[in-house]
Amino acid sequence: MRYLITGITGFVGPHLANLLASEGHEVHGFVRTSNGREEDIRDVVSDAVYSKVTFHYGDLVDYDSVARVMREAEFDGVFHLAAQSHPPTSFLDPRGTFECTALGTVNLAEAIRATQPKCRMMFCSTSEVYGAPREEDGPIHEGFAIKPVNPYGVSKAAADHFVLERAASEKLPFFVTRAFSHTGPRRGRKFSIASDAAQIVRIQKGFQEPKIRVGTLSSKRVVMDVRDCCRAYYLLMQKFTPGEPYNVGGDEIFTMGQLLDLMLEMTGLAGKVEKVVAPELVRPIDIPVQICDTRKLRSLTGWKPEIAMRQTLRDLLDYYAKKIN
Repeated sequence: MRYLITGITGFVGPHLANLLASEGHEVHGFVRTSNGREEDIRDVVSDAVYSKVTFHYGDLVDYDSVARVMREAEFDGVFHLAAQSHPPTSFLDPRGTFECTALGTVNLAEAIRATQPKCRMMFCSTSEVYGAPREEDGPIHEGFAIKPVNPYGVSKAAADHFVLERAASEKLPFFVTRAFSHTGPRRGRKFSIASDAAQIVRIQKGFQEPKIRVGTLSSKRVVMDVRDCCRAYYLLMQKFTPGEPYNVGGDEIFTMGQLLDLMLEMTGLAGKVEKVVAPELVRPIDIPVQICDTRKLRSLTGWKPEIAMRQTLRDLLDYYAKKIN
């Protein structure tokens, strides 16, 4: 099979490229600029895999360039991961977030419809489209109301609805995944968990005094490994029902404070580091808890998380230990 990954230079894309290559598929990547940015994924992609990836250059906000890429090669499926994916940044740049995420998705979906309507597409939405349901409402399932509480969630919700509408109206083989929190190697340090990991490594190497700047440590999340998340995306691509959304999420519930404490314990820094709340790391509207219901995904594919959180955190710390020198 030949698969195209948008957002291949992001967090999830390189891990998905590894998985697709290991399964014997032809991997293509959609990249916005040709300035060598694609080389950056080598921090988690081996040379053997990287040498087999074919890159296509275009801008999702420019429909003509997207259509050109879709005419260059036929694909069996597209994993659409590209987006402005940082909720706090979306408050600073709501217009840019909406343009990249929502308009970019419209352009890609329409280019597929116009050039190769049999091509499957997975749109990577997010748990943020559900907003902030109360914990007493129970685990969040796909039937929960779409009520985002930040510009990032709004942009994803718009694209989410558009993709499902296109599948229904135009009978296109599109589906949506709504991933809950995931982390692991290559997660950017402006995101929670990875921010803590990067700071811990800096402290270990003497680049930072023993103080960690944190956000809201009481927030509760189900957290999974990025590689488990990729496996769910891959399995769904083989078995999805067009026009359906699927939650993807882990089993274990953690507070952000618990994960930080676990990393401090793993690195021998427990009790030796001061935690300082940084206002810029606190969301204007926080989501206190996110617990997901993934029965729809599991009953269809048999998927379940396989990588223990302790291993995920170890791999994340090791990743930053190599990056920070």
